[in-house]
Amino acid sequence: MTDASATTEAADTPHHTADTTDVLVVGAGPTGLMLAGDLAQAGVRTTLIERRPPGISNLTRAFAVHARSLELLADRGLAEELIATGSPVSSLRFFELLTLDLSRLADRTRFPFVLITPQYEVERLLAARARAAGVAFRHSTRLTGLTQSADRVTATTEDADGTEGTLHARYAVGADGVRSTVREALGMPFPGSALVLSMALADVRLAGGTERTIAANAAADAVALVVPFGDGWHRVICSDARRQTPVDEPLDLDEVRETTRRALGTDLGMHDPRWMSRLQSEERQVPAYRSGRVFLAGDAAHVHSPAGGQGMNTGLQDAANLSWKLAAVVQGRTPEPEELLDSYHAERHPVGRMVIRSSGTLIRMVVAHNRAERALRLLAAKAVGSLPPLLDTVLGQISGVGIAYPRPRGSHPLTGRRAPDLRLAEGRLHELLGRGRFVLVAPEGEPPRTTPAPADAVRAHWLSARRDALLIRPDGYIAWAAQTGR
Repeated sequence: MTDASATTEAADTPHHTADTTDVLVVGAGPTGLMLAGDLAQAGVRTTLIERRPPGISNLTRAFAVHARSLELLADRGLAEELIATGSPVSSLRFFELLTLDLSRLADRTRFPFVLITPQYEVERLLAARARAAGVAFRHSTRLTGLTQSADRVTATTEDADGTEGTLHARYAVGADGVRSTVREALGMPFPGSALVLSMALADVRLAGGTERTIAANAAADAVALVVPFGDGWHRVICSDARRQTPVDEPLDLDEVRETTRRALGTDLGMHDPRWMSRLQSEERQVPAYRSGRVFLAGDAAHVHSPAGGQGMNTGLQDAANLSWKLAAVVQGRTPEPEELLDSYHAERHPVGRMVIRSSGTLIRMVVAHNRAERALRLLAAKAVGSLPPLLDTVLGQISGVGIAYPRPRGSHPLTGRRAPDLRLAEGRLHELLGRGRFVLVAPEGEPPRTTPAPADAVRAHWLSARRDALLIRPDGYIAWAAQTGR
């Protein structure tokens, strides 16, 4: 194992502190908060450091919570409270050519919609859960160095008042965003390129009423997306092919109005912006999500077009995949710790690559300018809308409920697939998964003869006459399946 960086441990001084934890999480966005809360809930000593001061950011940033993320939040008892903060939207409309009806997901998930709510609401609920679980928060603290040895990770930090510190941990996770300090300390490349140089974002009020449909349209040289939050505020995302402004240039509402008017034919009477920013849309992914005792998750590992609203959702799903594996290793509950930790990269890296490709395809369709590209866009939209199997695949991918992990050769066909929220004799599956353990589901009175279920797995039984047995991982994926005796 090699050092994560050339940084050396700081010597103890009157302005230096040292501490030890099981897992160090860097970054208090949704990914880091989900991960830290899961670890602490499982009884793992967890420290979370964040450069920002305490308090919830007033920036909305992400705004879409898809079905799979709502399922994960339901496992943690947070879904209903989050839904109350936002607006469920049941359709996505693109180019005035294609409408994706999310109600088609009703037989696959309890949440056949996309929830439009500001990212800070997600952070607020996850932060409260993490604190209640015992996460040690260190706000206004930046990471200044990171090294690792055979048995630990050493992080050096600096607080707002200049106090330097050292943190020793068994493992560390970088969930610190696109400009990840952890990734830089590892010397990990972040290959890729800019997809669209500049997009303008604004949260505004509109002169008309609040719709419950996400709408997008593109003209020859402009594209705009309007998303209702359901409380009178709307997110507008737009791009002007004629004016690709650097992201650090100031943005005013007149520019947003003009670009939106060219794309939609109207600026919708937008006024009173509460937040505006520029975004550079990029496609990048690290080659490895694990480097020794250090892991990368969320935007620190992958970044892609905002099309489809999958960024925050992919990060939350990274966290759910990694947290139970780290907890099992730290607590000595797995006979093959290295193989289990390696499975995080094996399962999540292909998902990140898929999201980059799909969101990139969508944004390229959106910003198509020449006649041939627009014709191709029309054909693609018609194909999706007219072929139900293709439509269901697209919906499963965007919502996350269609994502599956590779299964070992010769294993049951259900292995690696996401388990729906089954109704069981002991309650709904999401309620049982909230305990953070495996769930073994089998026919009443007929336990499987052999099963890889851990000793502390929750036992549950079918309400129906099903004769199979399922071992469901803490993140809701099927680890093992088999037919029982009869």
